[in-house]
Amino acid sequence: MAKIVYGVAGEGSGHSSRAREIGSYLVSKGHQVKMVSYDRGYRNLSDTFDVFETEGLHISSADNKVSVVKTFVDNFSRAHKGTQRFRELKKTLFKDFVPDCVITDFEPMTAYLANHYDIPLITIDNQHRIRYLHHHLPKSMKADYLVTENIIRAIVPRPDISLVTTFYDGKVKNDRTFLFPPILRDQLTSQKSSNEGHIMVYLTSGFESFVTYLAKFKRERFLRNLGSCKAVMATAGFTLITESLYLRKPYLAMPMKGQFEQELNGYMLEKLSYGLNARRTSSKTIAEFLYHIPDFEKQLQMYRVEDNTAITNKLDVLLSDGCRLAREFHEKRQKKSK
Repeated sequence: MAKIVYGVAGEGSGHSSRAREIGSYLVSKGHQVKMVSYDRGYRNLSDTFDVFETEGLHISSADNKVSVVKTFVDNFSRAHKGTQRFRELKKTLFKDFVPDCVITDFEPMTAYLANHYDIPLITIDNQHRIRYLHHHLPKSMKADYLVTENIIRAIVPRPDISLVTTFYDGKVKNDRTFLFPPILRDQLTSQKSSNEGHIMVYLTSGFESFVTYLAKFKRERFLRNLGSCKAVMATAGFTLITESLYLRKPYLAMPMKGQFEQELNGYMLEKLSYGLNARRTSSKTIAEFLYHIPDFEKQLQMYRVEDNTAITNKLDVLLSDGCRLAREFHEKRQKKSK
């Protein structure tokens, strides 16, 4: 069995939701797993796993738009504490624990230390779709695509193997990237899908304008749960979109301005006719989405529903015999860089 350090981004709940499923599976197979996360990721995982609390990137927003200045200020103020935690992480989990392999779900400290200590690095996330899949995008998205691709490269340098979760197919750019269906929570796969006629609205902070538009529409009762709703209106985060697709719920996506991954999610969602990409929200946009719900429902009948078996089987192969195959990928990548 392998000793594994598992880094998990702490922004939002999608990363930790995915890591909980994969981490639980790894522990069930006898692997020794030490997790690393911060903020919501730490809070979501520390009740079940041995989690080292680190510092991480925080994104600040207002009215569904990234605030560059506030994001910079908030993260700069944490720089000193981040340096201290990095040193502790280096000693506790890399010098003392000595992992056989590092897995990261878009958490940079563990990725950098894997490179520093010459340890195989596996990514499990949806962000690497941007870096390792070929995309045919409109010209208006290409500049942001290139910037985001380089940001991902900076956050997670030199992964040996990338296990990419995605709700659409594409051609990969190398032989060390593998595509898998979105990772689903047990609670979701046991949830029966029904239609009680209500619309689920899920908003994070900073959606003042949308709430104003929504007030023009009649809401006799609020949402009870995702499984019983007719459709979803929400941010364009990967996890909620894919959980909604699993339950075949039409989706009105509202990408956060300044977050290219959400822009890409919304674009692909609309391209597949699973819902509408509302880059600019208005009462007209909401009305258009509501009118086309029957069309989206019809298209969603063709959405392929799969469980987590494919990705867990791949991990079994990579981590067996003391991470032998993961080490082979690592050594192959090392040779190419020389």
